[in-house]
Amino acid sequence: MKKILQYAFCLLLTGCFIVKTQAQQVIPKDSVIQLFGVVMTADSLRAIPAASILVQGAGRGTLTNDQGVFSIAVLQGQKIRFSCVGFKDVVINIPDKVVDNQYYVIQLLVSDTAYLPATILKPRPSREQFERDFANTRIPNDQYEIARQNIDEAKRRVLLATLPADGREAVNAQLRQQASKLYYQGQQPPINILNPAAWSEFIKAWKRGDFKSKNDD
Repeated sequence: MKKILQYAFCLLLTGCFIVKTQAQQVIPKDSVIQLFGVVMTADSLRAIPAASILVQGAGRGTLTNDQGVFSIAVLQGQKIRFSCVGFKDVVINIPDKVVDNQYYVIQLLVSDTAYLPATILKPRPSREQFERDFANTRIPNDQYEIARQNIDEAKRRVLLATLPADGREAVNAQLRQQASKLYYQGQQPPINILNPAAWSEFIKAWKRGDFKSKNDD
């Protein structure tokens, strides 16, 4: 009987310890607060968009909107880090006792200037040295092949017939394509195989040798 009472007493102590441990792990509702505010520059008081608000030790955070406004749920006593590219980081502490479970802050960030090492640009001392360096520049073999293809006469004719000459012509070609697409919207566009103008362009290209094979050379 005595052993049974001792065993029951040990179980009771163990249960009390487990309940106490679980109670300590539960976060009280009063400790959760809503942190909100605005992040601005310290010199001109302008809103900083896309600034990071990170809860240290929690692995979570948020970003400010276009007006620099943010809102995030945190715990009392936590540390909040404000950071943004081009500004110095700022860390604040949430008070242990906050009224109405809300905390408002206007955080000012100071600009952080990054000084890069000086770069000095110097011209070529002479034309002879430029020609020497240009002639000794090593070019991969595939670049030679691309250059050889670009100077091919048949390819240059095809590019001349297909590519626009300048920006204005490119815009006009795009507008003509859009107009043609909208004109034939909801119906079958015409087939160029029955178009005399298309046949005329094909015959001219064939006579110029645009479709001539390289092996025939």
